[in-house]
Amino acid sequence: MAASPDYSHFVKTDADGRSRLDLAIDGITCAACLDDIETAMKRSPGVILARLNLTSHRLAVTFDAASIDAGRLTGALESIGYRAYPYEQRQVEADEAARFSMLLKCLGVAFFAAMNIMLLSISVWSGEATSMPPETRDFFHLLSALIALPAAAYAGQPFYVSAWTSLRQGRLNMDVPITIGVFLALGLSVYETKHHAEHAYFDSAIMLLTFLLAGRVMDQAMRRKTRAAAGNLAALKGENALRFAPGAGEGQEKDADNLTLVPVAALAEGDRVLVRAGERIPADGVIEQGASAVDESAITGETLGKPVTPGDNIYAGSINGEGALTVRVTAAGHSSLIDEAARLIDAAGAARSRYMRLADRVSRLYAPVVHLTALTTGLTWWAFGASAHDALVIAISVLIITCPCALALAVPTVQAMASGAFFRAGLFVNDAAGLEKLGEVDHVIFDKTGTLTLPEPRVANGDEIAPDLLELAGRLAHSSSHPLALALARSARAAAPLADVRETPGQGVAAPYGDGEARLGSAAFCGATAPGGEADASAIFIRQGERWARLLIRQTLRPDAGKVVAHLRRKGLKIAILSGDRPEAVAPIARELGVETWRGGLKPAEKIAFIEDLASKGAKALMVGDGLNDAPALAAAHASISPIDAVHLTQTQADAVFLGERLAPVAAALAIADQARKLMRQNLALAIGYNFIAVPVAMAGHASPLFAALAMSGSSILVTLNALRLRGPGKGVNLLLQEARGGSPSAPRPGAPPAATAASSA
Repeated sequence: MAASPDYSHFVKTDADGRSRLDLAIDGITCAACLDDIETAMKRSPGVILARLNLTSHRLAVTFDAASIDAGRLTGALESIGYRAYPYEQRQVEADEAARFSMLLKCLGVAFFAAMNIMLLSISVWSGEATSMPPETRDFFHLLSALIALPAAAYAGQPFYVSAWTSLRQGRLNMDVPITIGVFLALGLSVYETKHHAEHAYFDSAIMLLTFLLAGRVMDQAMRRKTRAAAGNLAALKGENALRFAPGAGEGQEKDADNLTLVPVAALAEGDRVLVRAGERIPADGVIEQGASAVDESAITGETLGKPVTPGDNIYAGSINGEGALTVRVTAAGHSSLIDEAARLIDAAGAARSRYMRLADRVSRLYAPVVHLTALTTGLTWWAFGASAHDALVIAISVLIITCPCALALAVPTVQAMASGAFFRAGLFVNDAAGLEKLGEVDHVIFDKTGTLTLPEPRVANGDEIAPDLLELAGRLAHSSSHPLALALARSARAAAPLADVRETPGQGVAAPYGDGEARLGSAAFCGATAPGGEADASAIFIRQGERWARLLIRQTLRPDAGKVVAHLRRKGLKIAILSGDRPEAVAPIARELGVETWRGGLKPAEKIAFIEDLASKGAKALMVGDGLNDAPALAAAHASISPIDAVHLTQTQADAVFLGERLAPVAAALAIADQARKLMRQNLALAIGYNFIAVPVAMAGHASPLFAALAMSGSSILVTLNALRLRGPGKGVNLLLQEARGGSPSAPRPGAPPAATAASSA
């Protein structure tokens, strides 16, 4: 027995200790293959879960490493005719390019042959009206055979190989009836030509291959375009990183000799790396030294540079815009935000929606039903007096026209387009069922803290303070560990900290500045008069000479919260706020957003009770939340969304997660899901309606093999083109998304305090 290959370095370990291996699968031709592959893997000992992404042909296998060796997982697939190997982006792309090139060559040969054979066929058809001599007609049929037979032998390879592999394993896939139909049409045509008959069907066989290949090329091109989302994410990760030797990195210049260029894959949690200006961040981490502006547009969609200072989190794939940064790695290997996003995209493509499960069941029944239908039709015509020739022609037409390619493509094409649209909008869907549920929502329930408001407190009155005084406060705040100072440092967007800062515990920090001293801290420490406080804000004071100001620190609304809530209300959705925060903190937020239905001080069970009460009245609620206490409510709601910075448990309960500081992706999710749901239903109706009309026509003998080929291929192209109509969330939401990315005049200006934007947006 041959030794199994060593795939141990491709195996990943999940948080719960289970092993996972991603495999690339060759030989997938239709939706029916999906069930064969997953069933074969699940029968293998030690396999816990197997899920195939029909778009990327990527099989995710979760297994018990103690029960089965990773190298033996491919054996079960090879035994049923599928080649499997570890999923590596570059290798998969190379194989995909080779297959696509082969399909194009086959299509070129088939198209060239079809056009020439059609010219000969048209001559024969017109000759019937002008008394063409039989010898000339036979000569044209012979020329058609000389073109069609070698062309069909080459161009039909993708179908013949698949059909033979399937039959050898005792299975029937969609390529079996296609192959039988082509062979019967060609064989019948050779017989007719040899016996000087008036008609031959070389044109039908070649046109069938041409249209089928055109459909496969279109399908392959669309899949490659959709997979580009995850592929682009993988490309964002740099290949190498400058890693400090253990204990080095306290001073970047003096430790330059301790830097080593290593592959990004070699980084581990706790490593310290140097990121120079213009370089990509190699891994998720925390800044230990340096200040810069980071371009996170590829991660969050925000086009404005994000100022970062020591203590701030940064993500792999971002670009360091200005100064050098020393970064301590917090998530390396396959644990970064980019990897998590790629997994979410892949999971969405692999998931099975209600519509897709329906299409899968119908597709699995197709092969035996269509063969039985064609055989029954041919025998019936023959039994009722038709010649064996005519009965065979009708049976061939039925065999060709009933191909369920349209049904197999109806849902996956829409799902693939929706996945791409979600990604462009800064969203990742956890499963296809979530996509359907989002399209059915009529109520939207928001948590307050960390959802309607930003997760970290910010300066709420920054627009009321002189810019130079606000910047000075930020520079002083960098030298304090007090929570209010940290919040101020994050939102003031200040430059480097001041030198010679001294801290008075419990009071504040002070440093020489200009001809005097600058202070940041309590009112007494800064010699300021403390006005009356605000219920939902904390105060910190800044003083420089005779000037002083009070900074209010509170959790501020997300910049576009007001516009998004107004947009959802215009779409007819009912809005509510459910929060565990104090009612007096929730009330001003609800008032500012114009939300009449709100509750504060709720426990998780009370949130669930509210949602269940809505459900009992027939409502379908979307819950948007981020906290640990929101996880039960997210699970109880009809659909759910959480921000990417939510706690992990909350994300696992959500149907989708969104990136960035804006709420616009929530509006985009509902708009895209609504379109996708409508297009899925339209495609299923088109595919089923086509068969209800076309099959009886063919069984009645009114469809030639050529007409059958045109009708079958046309139905597949029709559902694909219909799916391509899903371009995005629509004009209104696109405007919100453009603002979120800094692409409109109303986007926040560089350096503007977040609080100012929040106030104007709300």
